[in-house]
Amino acid sequence: MTATRDAAIRDISAVAKSLGLKPDEWQSYGRDAAKITIPALRERTASETRRGRLIAVTAITPTAAGEGKTTVSIGLSQALHRAAQNRTGKNRAGRGRAGQNVVAALREPSLGPVFGMKGGATGGGAASLHPSDEINLHFTGDLHAITSANNLLAAALDNHLQSGNTLGIEPRTIVFRRCLDMNDRALRHAVIGLGGRINGVPRESQFEITAASEVMATLALASDIADLKARLARIVVGRNTAGEAVTAGDLKVVGAMAALLRDALRPNLVQTIEGNPALVHLGPFGNIAHGCNSVLATRLALSLGELVVTEAGFGSDLGFEKFCNIKMRAAGLQPHLVVLVATLRALKLHGEVHKSVLATPNARAVARGLVNLERHAGIIASFGLPFVVAINSFPSDTDEEREVVQSFCAERGWPVALCDVFAQGGAGGEELAARVLESLPAEPPPFAPTYALEEPLEEKIAAVARTIYGASGVEFASAARQSLEWLHTHGYGGLPICMAKTQYSLSDDAALGTTPPAGSFPIRVRDLKVSAGAGFVVAYAGEISTMPGLPKVPAAERMDVTDDGEIIGVH
Repeated sequence: MTATRDAAIRDISAVAKSLGLKPDEWQSYGRDAAKITIPALRERTASETRRGRLIAVTAITPTAAGEGKTTVSIGLSQALHRAAQNRTGKNRAGRGRAGQNVVAALREPSLGPVFGMKGGATGGGAASLHPSDEINLHFTGDLHAITSANNLLAAALDNHLQSGNTLGIEPRTIVFRRCLDMNDRALRHAVIGLGGRINGVPRESQFEITAASEVMATLALASDIADLKARLARIVVGRNTAGEAVTAGDLKVVGAMAALLRDALRPNLVQTIEGNPALVHLGPFGNIAHGCNSVLATRLALSLGELVVTEAGFGSDLGFEKFCNIKMRAAGLQPHLVVLVATLRALKLHGEVHKSVLATPNARAVARGLVNLERHAGIIASFGLPFVVAINSFPSDTDEEREVVQSFCAERGWPVALCDVFAQGGAGGEELAARVLESLPAEPPPFAPTYALEEPLEEKIAAVARTIYGASGVEFASAARQSLEWLHTHGYGGLPICMAKTQYSLSDDAALGTTPPAGSFPIRVRDLKVSAGAGFVVAYAGEISTMPGLPKVPAAERMDVTDDGEIIGVH
């Protein structure tokens, strides 16, 4: 960090004050972070206090080249602060006339990707969060609390089996899994309870990564403690011998789970390296859960700021689809504008250029890859939302390549802007901020979810498959059809759908390429599971796993800590 950026970092009390938070509305968590108090959340997230406009950031299909969605989200918030400062002539926090704040509302990193393929998830370069190392690692312990609450329920379930099973749980129907905030492929399938009667009832089981757990999704969608407890009580752990759902409420540990999650429910306040406020809170994976930060953090941001920049996991076919069909419905909110992030490097990969030659100028490959950008633009348009295309710059980009994308967007009437926030911070996002402000409606535009909640589950899945992915239809395996029948019979048919599929293709099969022609592939649903606490039904498509594995050379290999205690390599 340069001396200039060091100087921009403020005491967390100053960040809170710039948002209008009173001293009794937040509690310091170390020197550089704070948690919002529960009374403040109750008051600040009431519907009448929400006055901001919501800008959602999504991206094209992810590639090994990276799209920089979080970096652009942070950089855009910094650039919008600069625009506010220029309009008002007031302080650099952007607080001129009342309500002039810009707030970033972002997801928390999971240790799995941090140590795995991705590395840190707090932005990059001059568009980063502070304190990045702490946020990337243990932060305020939110994910650890979720892991503990999840595994308390799992332990109570197996203890119930061991202690007489008065609820009549059929072990082969158990769907609730233990979790761990780490990529560990060896735990995808396990046998537990071995070693004799004193060690439990032997059964097959699985682990999933904490960010994909139902407890994470439940917490992220909860509106307060009472709602959290009601949601936790609805979590289905399995079925009894009569085929009826057995829930966490039946196991009588909801109060204890809520106690573990009390502080994790409270959003975290930090800042960007330009000293601008950011709420960083929770974050289920977008390919296997709903992929968004918490409802509470988003509502809080909308009560504190005039403009709120948030993000959704992976591409628009995954996190953004669920942002609209799940989170916005649960939160009672609606986005005003969408930013669609693309890079020339990623477009070359979509144009079937090998990643080893991405730095080589190739305007034709960029042009071939634009089919992926167009498909994602169509997904956003299907919700009736305006959008701006952000070209996230890399040093190897050429003017000819940029012109290919700019002309493509201009021909279709899409606002487009170059963005170099990694190198220049907010200053590098001024063009993007200008396009956003020009395109941002004063009121939310008419919003069209992909399906109506009263439609049967199979029709909702088909709507997502055809409208969002461009699939020819849906093929349900026999296990999926049995699950559909049980879900409808037991009252879960009115829930939204959470599709779990690969992030590397618009289809459910990465081998088909990132952008298979529309109508050329079906979506194959192998099974379904109700996440009643979160309030959706998960449909597992293709070979997706809820426990990722480490790559051959994990990011953990480049990390260390110096003798002075400085952490290095987490970025």
